[in-house]
Amino acid sequence: MVSAEIKERYELVKERIQAMASEDSVNSKYKEYFDSLTKFILYNIDLYENNCYRDASMEKLQEVNENLYSDLSEKYDICVGNPDYMDKIDAGDVAPYLLYLYGRIRNITEYVYKGKSEEITVLMELFAQVYNIFEDEEVSVSSLKEAIYYFAYDYADVFAFNRVKEITDVENKFYINIVMESDLDDLRYLYQYGRYISDNELKIAEYLNSLSQDEIDSIARTYTEGYRKGFIAGKKDLSIKDRVSIGYAIGFERVVKSAISQFDAMGVKPVMRTIAVSSTAANKQYSFDHKFDQAVYFDKAYSDRELAVMKTAFEEFKESESLYAGPAYIETFGENPFEPVMKKSAVKLNEKQQKLITTHNLSFRTMYEEYINSEETSFTIIAYPIPEIGKDFVEIFADTIKINNLDDELYKNIQATIIAALDKADYVTIKGKGDNKTDLKVNLWDLKNPDKETLFENCVADVNIPVGEVFTSPKLEGTDGVLHVSEVYLGDLKYVDLMLKFEKGMVVDYSCKNFDNEEECKRFIKENLLKNHDSLPMGEFAIGTNTTAYMVARKYDILYKLPILIVEKMGPHFAIGDTCYSHEEDVMTYNPDGKAIVARENECSALRHEDMSKAYFGCHTDITIPYEQLDEIAVVTKDGENIQIIKDCRFVLPGTEELNVPFDTEK
Repeated sequence: MVSAEIKERYELVKERIQAMASEDSVNSKYKEYFDSLTKFILYNIDLYENNCYRDASMEKLQEVNENLYSDLSEKYDICVGNPDYMDKIDAGDVAPYLLYLYGRIRNITEYVYKGKSEEITVLMELFAQVYNIFEDEEVSVSSLKEAIYYFAYDYADVFAFNRVKEITDVENKFYINIVMESDLDDLRYLYQYGRYISDNELKIAEYLNSLSQDEIDSIARTYTEGYRKGFIAGKKDLSIKDRVSIGYAIGFERVVKSAISQFDAMGVKPVMRTIAVSSTAANKQYSFDHKFDQAVYFDKAYSDRELAVMKTAFEEFKESESLYAGPAYIETFGENPFEPVMKKSAVKLNEKQQKLITTHNLSFRTMYEEYINSEETSFTIIAYPIPEIGKDFVEIFADTIKINNLDDELYKNIQATIIAALDKADYVTIKGKGDNKTDLKVNLWDLKNPDKETLFENCVADVNIPVGEVFTSPKLEGTDGVLHVSEVYLGDLKYVDLMLKFEKGMVVDYSCKNFDNEEECKRFIKENLLKNHDSLPMGEFAIGTNTTAYMVARKYDILYKLPILIVEKMGPHFAIGDTCYSHEEDVMTYNPDGKAIVARENECSALRHEDMSKAYFGCHTDITIPYEQLDEIAVVTKDGENIQIIKDCRFVLPGTEELNVPFDTEK
């Protein structure tokens, strides 16, 4: 129900923006910018008032989608939201504020499709207020900064509050209704989201529609059973929970619909959050350019304000939070790797803001853990290809189903053999082959009772599908050396010749070759991989065992299009940031053989009882060395014995020979 006040404000600001369309009153330098956004807002108003043409033809819906997103896709070179445009018009000190405003106004489309009148209204009011500032011959930067700052500050109780509410809100039916009530054979339903719809979304939906219901149910069951088994493996009680957060890529609705039915049989209802429902990016460069737009207002007062609002929201919804079982995500892979361009006019965080946002994010994570007890929740993640992966999409999809359903028992037993060798280690050495310069010594914790305890988790296909890794939290003291990968795709970004140097388990230096300028390379790594921390610890050391997945990647030449979820199972990997047991270090965890996993913390997370800001970093990024770049992984015992696990790209530890079969079969 829209309040009378919001209705009145909406009508008033709409009239003002309609008048702007025929005015010529802003500073001429910025006329094109404001004309473009005025046109965009009025187009969204038309969609809002005509219910987004929901019953229109496919052709009309595609036309609407193109009109909404063409500025970001084929027209981005001349888009007024491109930082290059700010250079072109010499926007100077006002450029960061105009870029921020552009990004916020683009969010109107989301609220239009969801029918969120208040959010639409306040964004339009912000636009009108900024427009008025630019009507003066001399634009006041201080007035502009103040307008944007107080918009962010004042409306934190709308935007930040709703972000927390969404985490466990089963009454938020927008996405659920699309999945459960649409005719999924009629692909017009894809345009009900208001998101950018590309060939990926159309073709994956079309492909899934070609499968039988039994095939769809089987795909969904792998995913939902992984979730259920995660609770069993973690000795957690799913029956005391009643809601699961479902994440998926648009186009997978048939699978999600089946999964919802299967989850219902487990006693949990779906929660669907905006952040967890994804589509192909209209332009990844646009997202990269606007990644730090919040720098125009983010300060200590704002941080305190947002955290206070979030605390209020967590407190208000603590009953539903106590019933939350955790997330279950269907991810996708196959998009062409993205190598960003660094633009001088893009909004940047200063050093003080970098530290403040890091502290802010940690405070939010701590608050989240306070209200959503990770000792009682679990998760699962699975991934499937999208058509952009290439001409072999159908074959790759079929092979991915096979990978996601490999024999748990086989891998569990082989991995137990690997763990038995690793548990003898004083430390482990990892060396690259050929051009790979990796040379690492990873120190492990002392194992006091090997009959009942272990250092490594035996990871099969439950929370983290597909099967295939053993992992531990290494000891930082004594962990030293260089990690190198020639190409790696992390967090939607491609890194070229990534090099990380570790001393006492901490990153002390780093480099890449994404850009000609060394300073830009270091900034790129710090902002995107180190998440603006000065350093991060090695939070995880693991050995992936899924040689089947690796050979499928080689077969189709898609190694650098695979998600880290699969890639981490295809060689040794090292996570920088928090351990895999972040915030759960005090929860005893067991392997299938009943042994307690005792390496659940490191020297950083051990500080959690003294200073949380030193214990956690709010990130965990896995970096994998593919088998082909690997010369050796060897266990070195306290007695100086050398036990090789991998040598020259092959598993050589007795009892692991089966893992080499895919290597030999595919030759």
